Amino acid sequence: MHSLPLLSCRHGRTHLPILHLLSSSSPNPNPSPTMTPATSSSNPLPSFSNQQINGLKFSSLCSVSNTFTVSGGGGDEEMEMNKLVVVSFYKFADFYDYVDFRKPLKDLCEQLYISGGIILAPEGINGSICGIRKSVEKVLDFIQSDDRLKGLRRIESPVTPEEEAIHHGHTSSSPLAAGEDAPFRWDHVRVKLKKEIVSLGMPSVSPNERVGKYVSPKEWNTLITDPDTVVIDVRNDYEIRIGKFKGAVDPRTTAFREFPSWVDDEFQLSPSDAQVECRGSSEEAEKQIEEERKSPPRVAMYCTGGIRCEKASSFLLGKGFKEVYHLKGGILKYLEEVPKNESLWEGECFVFDKRVSVQHGLVPGNFKLCYGCKKPVSDADMESPEWEYGVTCPYCYSSKSEEEKERARARQRQFEEWGVIGGPDKGRRPAKTADTKNAGDAQMSRSV
Repeated sequence: MHSLPLLSCRHGRTHLPILHLLSSSSPNPNPSPTMTPATSSSNPLPSFSNQQINGLKFSSLCSVSNTFTVSGGGGDEEMEMNKLVVVSFYKFADFYDYVDFRKPLKDLCEQLYISGGIILAPEGINGSICGIRKSVEKVLDFIQSDDRLKGLRRIESPVTPEEEAIHHGHTSSSPLAAGEDAPFRWDHVRVKLKKEIVSLGMPSVSPNERVGKYVSPKEWNTLITDPDTVVIDVRNDYEIRIGKFKGAVDPRTTAFREFPSWVDDEFQLSPSDAQVECRGSSEEAEKQIEEERKSPPRVAMYCTGGIRCEKASSFLLGKGFKEVYHLKGGILKYLEEVPKNESLWEGECFVFDKRVSVQHGLVPGNFKLCYGCKKPVSDADMESPEWEYGVTCPYCYSSKSEEEKERARARQRQFEEWGVIGGPDKGRRPAKTADTKNAGDAQMSRSV
C-alpha cells in the first residue's frame, strides 16, 4: 500500500541468547489452527470497557485470554479463523479528531497480539497488520465502528504454512515465541500520528473532493495496451527496479513528494511565464501560445495497493488532466486476481513487510532486504563485494560513510551476540550488585 515500513526485521535465524529474555511460561499469542482458547480465565487480558471519545462509542470488542489449550477439532470455520493473515487497508476521510483514536486502537491491537503499522492523519487511516484472522477482523471492525472509516479499502495476503509455523514458534530456532525469521513480530504494533496518510507534501490535495476513475484488474490490460494511454508507475525507483507493468513510465522518484515536480517537468502543459513575456501580448502571440499548449494525455496510474494513486489522480485532475485512471486495489489486487498466463506484470512487487516482495497469487518472492538502506536486494546483489549483511548493499555502499558502516556493524554484532539491538538490558536499569551498591554508598559518603 502506502510506503509504510512496518517492522524492523531481519532475515537471519533467531539467536538462542534471546530466549532467556522470554519467559518460558509465556503463552503462544497466536494459536495455531489446532488450538482454541481455554475456558479458564485465570489470567485474562484486560478488555475494553464502554468509553466515550469525542462522542464516539467504543464497545467491548474483545476479551482475550492469554492461555490456550490444545483441542482435537473445532471445525473448518474455527480453523480458518485461527489462521494467520496479513491485511493492508486505507480510507481517506475527514478525520479531524484522529489523535483521540490512537490509544484505543493501539491498546486493542496489543490485547489481540496484532503486529504491523498503522498511520492516522486528518485525511484518514492507512495500515498493514498481521495476526490470526479473528483478531484482525476485530481490529478492522473496531476501526469501522467510526462511520467515517466504514468501507475500508483492504487487500488480504496469505501466509505460507512454513511462515505460519515459524510465527507460532514451532521451530527449533525459536521454540518459545516468534523469532526474527517470522513474517511479522507478534509483540509489536506501531500506531503513528502524521499530517498525511501518504506523504505527497500537499495536504490540500484531497481524494475526498475528487479522484480518478477506478479500473478493475480484469479491465486493466485493455486500458494499458491502448497506444493513446500513458501508463505511469507512481512508486519509487527502488520498488520499480524489481518489477513493473510492461511499457510503464518510471518517474525515477526516490520519494512520493517528488511526483508533482516530475509531472510539471514531464508534461509542461502550458508555456512558461518567460516564454509568454518574450512573445508579448499581441493577438498573434496569444494565438501562438494557445496552439502550443499541450493537451493532457489519457493517464493510467498504478501503485502497490492503490493509496498513492488516489492522491496522484486527485493532483492530476487539479492540474487540468481530463482522463485519469488508476488500478483499483493496486498491483497486489492485480496479482491476486489475474492469472499469470494473462498477466502484463513483469518481475516481483515490493511490499513493506518481512516478505519484501510477492509474486502472482501473492506468494512470497525472492528478494531480501538491505538493512543499510531498506531496499530490496537479489541473490546476485548479495554476491557483490559491496554487500555486507546488516550494513550495506550495491545500492547504498557508496553513499554510506565509514562511520555509518561501523555503527551498522556494531548493531549487527549486538544482535548476533544478544538477539536484540542494545543487548539484553536495553530499556531496563542494570541490576544492582553488591559491588555497585558499595560503590554507590561510598560515593554518597564522599558527597556528604
